[in-house]
Amino acid sequence: MMPVQVRFYSDPACPWSWAAEPALRRLIWEFDQELEFVWVMGGLARRYGREYRDEEGRIGHGSDCYADLISHWLQVAADGLMPTDPRIWTESPLTSTYPACQAVKAASEQGWEAGYRYLRHLREGIMFERRKLDHPEALLAAAGPARVDRKQFEIDLFSEAITEAFGADLDEVRNPPDEARAAGAVRRTEGHERLSFPSALFIGEDGSRHGVWGQAKSHPALRDAALAAGANQMNDGALEPLDAIRRFGRCATRELETLAEKPRPVVEADLWVLARDWKLKPVSALTGTLWEPA
Repeated sequence: MMPVQVRFYSDPACPWSWAAEPALRRLIWEFDQELEFVWVMGGLARRYGREYRDEEGRIGHGSDCYADLISHWLQVAADGLMPTDPRIWTESPLTSTYPACQAVKAASEQGWEAGYRYLRHLREGIMFERRKLDHPEALLAAAGPARVDRKQFEIDLFSEAITEAFGADLDEVRNPPDEARAAGAVRRTEGHERLSFPSALFIGEDGSRHGVWGQAKSHPALRDAALAAGANQMNDGALEPLDAIRRFGRCATRELETLAEKPRPVVEADLWVLARDWKLKPVSALTGTLWEPA
């Protein structure tokens, strides 16, 4: 039986996609090899600056797009509870998300899991660590920590095939299906329509299509679509913090709450006990914490 294909639409610098990581990681753990992901990169910004406009976060409606981005990121952080530091927009603002999108496509040439590790590393770098991941040197340096083969990655990154693959992603994102329009999951950015991020499309072995349009932050919606497409749920119940971090690497408190299926105060108490016992180490940002092995 072939795995269900999941076309996951997002962008490395999209705060709502960062907020969706708890649901995404829960989905990956629950369905394991029953799902095969394609990371469709949305190209959120060809170029940030005075003329940049994004309807989703009302970016560009004020006098300064960077002030709007800070406000938007803080609002999403308050809603999604993922650790975020929007000071990147005052200290070292991204010029564009296109280079990072192409880099994710290059990493994905080594398999969807390699693509996810690399995408996640970029998300943490941009959203949490305020790193300017928009130029080749920084993107190449990210290959090692993401456990992506650097030599092959560099070849792929500068290949015509990756340029074409990203171009195909942009075409797909900018031609939303009728189902996405009906769900109200179409936005306008830099003068063109696009799917709302994050969105997901599950394609079953029989060709059936089950979209989660603009709601890919919702774990129940993602799980229901996976089941409808014919995937079998392989894991259920709690994935405890130490096991979650062994499986995924660094995790936010919100992710560990979702994976363990426990209330936040209980998870936080457990995490600080693990930190006290030198099993985990907290890494703090402006609005929250990531946890990694001590």
